[in-house]
Amino acid sequence: MISFIGAGPGAEDLLTLRGADRLGRADIVVWASSLVPEAMLSHASPSAEIFDSATMTLEDVVALYEKNPSARIARLHSGDPSLYGAIQEQIGWCRRSGREYEIVPGVSAFAAAAAVLGRELTIPGVSQSVVLTRQASRTKASVPAGESLAAMAAHGVTMAVFLSAARPRALQEELLCTPSAYGPDTPAVVVWKVSWPEERTCVTTVGNLADTILGLGETKTVLVLVGDALATDTFGRSHLYNPTFAHAFRRRSAPGSESGRPRAGRRQDGA
Repeated sequence: MISFIGAGPGAEDLLTLRGADRLGRADIVVWASSLVPEAMLSHASPSAEIFDSATMTLEDVVALYEKNPSARIARLHSGDPSLYGAIQEQIGWCRRSGREYEIVPGVSAFAAAAAVLGRELTIPGVSQSVVLTRQASRTKASVPAGESLAAMAAHGVTMAVFLSAARPRALQEELLCTPSAYGPDTPAVVVWKVSWPEERTCVTTVGNLADTILGLGETKTVLVLVGDALATDTFGRSHLYNPTFAHAFRRRSAPGSESGRPRAGRRQDGA
């Protein structure tokens, strides 16, 4: 079995229980030291063979899989493997080779960043969507037409921009050029190594984004959040707990009425 495990944003206690279980039972662990903290290996068995994929190609990794057909292998990917995890090509190999595999979800950096900021990214009346994207640079050919940052920013929703700190001036320009709905004063946050011990968070605006990133002095493991939902004084009330809003489990009522008070639980024996 090959387990593709989302290691989360960095903190070893943000690994899921399932991920820790698979890591602890693995005979072989493949991890990227450039993206996953070494502390994550504390969940691995002392007897496990450890391979650092930072210098490995896909062919190197697949050769390791082929060489160990009966081993329990834990392949650690940063964040959640469904986002920029490069797992699909490995899954394709597993399917063609008849190799059993599973995907263990992980906590994405954008979720960890929102937690650090103490913010909800979907605010009623402000933004009810989150775009997860990246800047087209060295791997420009892999970004489909119509998915430029400016095109995605045209919606004005909350945006999480991964893998894009190497060209800060170009990043800022794309976020501001037509047809983007963002302006120079639109809130932005730059987070480096979120949940790691050395984590740094910089609150800024889109108009000052490039200078903020350059001042940070880092290009890897940098996440940029953009959108009006990040403004600390911007919020709207959700319908979910509004007494004037009814749903399948609650009737509409006036604020402060009996419907908001605790009720006795139901007995499970039918009495």
